[in-house]
Amino acid sequence: MGEVLGNQVPEITAVTVENWTERMETVLREAAIPCEANTARGLAVYHKLLTQWNSFMNLTGDTDFELSIARHYLDSLVPLKLDGLFPRGASLIDVGTGAGFPGLPLAIARPDFQVVLMDALSKRLKFLAAVVEELGLKNVTLCHARAEDGGRNPVHREKYDISLARGVAAMPVLAELLVPFAKEGGKVLCYKGPAAKEEWQAGERAAKILGGGRMLRHEVEIPGQADWEHCIIEIPKIGKTPGQYPRKAGTPEKKPLGVLQE
Repeated sequence: MGEVLGNQVPEITAVTVENWTERMETVLREAAIPCEANTARGLAVYHKLLTQWNSFMNLTGDTDFELSIARHYLDSLVPLKLDGLFPRGASLIDVGTGAGFPGLPLAIARPDFQVVLMDALSKRLKFLAAVVEELGLKNVTLCHARAEDGGRNPVHREKYDISLARGVAAMPVLAELLVPFAKEGGKVLCYKGPAAKEEWQAGERAAKILGGGRMLRHEVEIPGQADWEHCIIEIPKIGKTPGQYPRKAGTPEKKPLGVLQE
């Protein structure tokens, strides 16, 4: 990565952060999201760093704050409203976290969670480390690994109450990447859009192979976005994942489990 010139980094003033904080406080209150009192300021500081780092690193397509409220922050946090989905004190791993969604907003909003953010690109983890340091988050750990490698690592395999990801792949692929991280009695949570319907049957077949139970669909309504079709697909972890899964990197995408061959 080349040298970053001072004038390439957007200036984010204290006033801007305060305005973002006030706006986020209103949004969180109107959305009735259960979270800590300082969540709004934490998200505003997070967005400040996201905007600055995105000017020289491809973290997300658009950092406009008003667009990001629904697209990133509410999308990450609205599922907290679903009864019983996120137990208090849960251990979470966000696999393929990218710029930190949804795991980092969840960690900011709920300091009782213990959150691992896993990603294959070290430059993304440098950004996330900057956010964690700026906010003084004690409940976040960063991990540099591909999902397939992390799922076979005894440090992470079947260790978490919740493994989750936000729409990075089709359900059969997500199942193979996420189910190995969840402990028996835990769960997998996939943030999905309309494609979840078409992926359902193959996803359930894959989940069964991997030690998961019957999938559950939880509808998620993003305030102010009535036309968005968002949901959480839950896979209960009811048995151990067979030792051959996840398969080596790239295989889950090329040969998805649960997909019937013609």
